[in-house]
Amino acid sequence: MNRTAYVFLLTTAVLWGGNAAAGKFAVGHISPMLLTMLRWLLAFLLNATVSIKRVRRDWKELQAHLPLLAALGAFGFTFFNMALYSALNYTSAINVTIEQAGIPMVIFLANLLLFGTRVRAGQLFGFSLSLLGVALTAGHGSLGQIASLDVNFGDILMLLAVLLYSGYTVALRFRPTIHWQSLMTLMTFFAFVTAIPFTIWEWQSGTINPPDLTGTMVVLYTAVFPSLAAQVLFIKGVEYIGANRAGLFINAVPIFGTLLAVALLGEDFRPYHAVALVLVLGGIWIAELSGRKQANVTEAGAA
Repeated sequence: MNRTAYVFLLTTAVLWGGNAAAGKFAVGHISPMLLTMLRWLLAFLLNATVSIKRVRRDWKELQAHLPLLAALGAFGFTFFNMALYSALNYTSAINVTIEQAGIPMVIFLANLLLFGTRVRAGQLFGFSLSLLGVALTAGHGSLGQIASLDVNFGDILMLLAVLLYSGYTVALRFRPTIHWQSLMTLMTFFAFVTAIPFTIWEWQSGTINPPDLTGTMVVLYTAVFPSLAAQVLFIKGVEYIGANRAGLFINAVPIFGTLLAVALLGEDFRPYHAVALVLVLGGIWIAELSGRKQANVTEAGAA
């Protein structure tokens, strides 16, 4: 079960790394609110075509949790991505990368404060180690570069995105225990509906930018891979090993984003990229090992 969770969560990190790259490609080719709305509309339609029978079967359970599913779709899908895509119009990818790496720590703190979830020293050490790797990548091999970063409107938006997705991850523990297809159908529907008024505002303010060919390709990619495949894998990963342990894998997103930039944009792969990859994945392994030990102790005590 743990091995399956690792595969799911690492694949999720790769796909979300691609989402960050796609968001950067989208700048100037499609506006953020329109991108978010079209992304979740297409994701909903794709999911609904294969899950309508299951949704009907699960409808009573879904109906009992509609407010929760609406909130999960709005905050975890719509608001998070609108904030991320908008942030990329104002701040650098370095800033966004560093700030996104704060999600696991917010998850740790939220679980500790709200539910009393214990955090082992090994988990904190692993998080710190992986965060060091992320910072090394974000600073292009120089940690001193991070200290000179300015906080602007884009940074504030990305910090908001961090809080939104952390809250979504923690709240997944309250989701109904039904098939993922039914969950995704409802959450993508609410994500689409939530994005409509923001797209209307974007149009009325004169800032809407209809997609060109590049923008259309971004919509297609984000709808299929980060929106559907990655979300399902992340939900299953949280189901298998819990939000604290699953959230740590988000630290791998900037690393895979860097590797994708090298592969897609022809950027140089430098020695600090290799060092950072070892730090991030090594930190995840240490924290996960500590989390697994805690889970084993808990299970043994319950037995």
